Amino acid sequence: MPGVVVIGAGPGIGQAVGRRFAREGMPVALIARQRPAPELGSITVAADSTDEAALRTALDKVVAELGTPDVVVYNAAKIAADRIGDLSLREHLDAWAVNVGGAITAAAQLAPAMTANGGGSFLITGGMPETKPAYASLSLGKAGVRALVSLLDQTYGAEGLHAATVTVYGPVAPGTAFDPDAIAEEYWALHQQPRDQWIHEVHYTGTV
Repeated sequence: MPGVVVIGAGPGIGQAVGRRFAREGMPVALIARQRPAPELGSITVAADSTDEAALRTALDKVVAELGTPDVVVYNAAKIAADRIGDLSLREHLDAWAVNVGGAITAAAQLAPAMTANGGGSFLITGGMPETKPAYASLSLGKAGVRALVSLLDQTYGAEGLHAATVTVYGPVAPGTAFDPDAIAEEYWALHQQPRDQWIHEVHYTGTV
């Protein structure tokens, strides 16, 4: 069964998504700055999503062992409070590299092969449904995520790639309305959607 690659596989949403897809019998590859616990996936790789060479090398390793994935989940983000004027241009670029740049790298490397195999799902963790002055860089990053999903759909959608974002409305924590295991269900549901029912953004508000 084609596998899933989770980039930004921290202990919250990233690893929860890995567990959810693993329950369906899919091989899982987890990529994070610090190598995740090996029992959570068939492959675990340490790579910084902002280091293009390192991320490409990690993805090459995953493809060599699992083949071209059926699902890519980009979950890396820099979550920090900052207002306009707080960050230098360099700091804004560094935040953008985490929030959007790594997803572009992964899509550029994997989407052509995925569509050559008939398609798949490229899912990105979103947030900031409305811009907030206290979170300027994150607001910009999540707006970029939405734009990237639209671009991926326009570029690869006709060839079978389902690009979508799961927009999370609150802080993720186990046992709360934003439990990562509950949020992970949305990624599986997106991947299961028939092509004629594709949606490109799920809003996870923490309410039933």
